[in-house]
Amino acid sequence: MSAKYYTQFILTDAHYRGGNEFSGVIELSQPMDSNTDARDIEAVLARNFDLRRNAVKLVSWSRLH
Repeated sequence: MSAKYYTQFILTDAHYRGGNEFSGVIELSQPMDSNTDARDIEAVLARNFDLRRNAVKLVSWSRLH
């Protein structure tokens, strides 16, 4: 069962210095639980922007119902 999350994040890659704060909805293949780390969301976002995971800093996230 997939789960959607509203996210706010910053891209730290040099290409995004002028406008690097973004927000949007992402969908994970399964809901996050107490064992899941926010780094999982950062990894999904990084893949979508074709960046390394450490080039994405998650500011906030919340699950959409």
